[in-house]
Amino acid sequence: MAWIILVLSGMLEAVWAAALGASHGFKRKIPTLIFAVSMALSMAGLAWAMTSLPTGTAYAVWVGIGATLTVIWGFVKGYESPTTARVLLLVLLVSSVIGLKVVS
Repeated sequence: MAWIILVLSGMLEAVWAAALGASHGFKRKIPTLIFAVSMALSMAGLAWAMTSLPTGTAYAVWVGIGATLTVIWGFVKGYESPTTARVLLLVLLVSSVIGLKVVS
């Protein structure tokens, strides 16, 4: 169950990161609200998952999921270009996260 909560929390990390960018320095209300709620839920889920998972592994998985999804969102929205190097590095990041899960 902790792994499921951790994955969902990592997904929420991508939500709050995207909402933070869309808030334009907290000047837009709806993205700011989405940022605050998703960040609180993401942190709460990470904290809960850390009660039964090693801290380093849980944090690395959480960040890896959030970072990967945030970059993919940037590709989809056209904010970033999906170059070969970026895609390969994302694959390496995801592989590393999976590797941490396997050896835990």
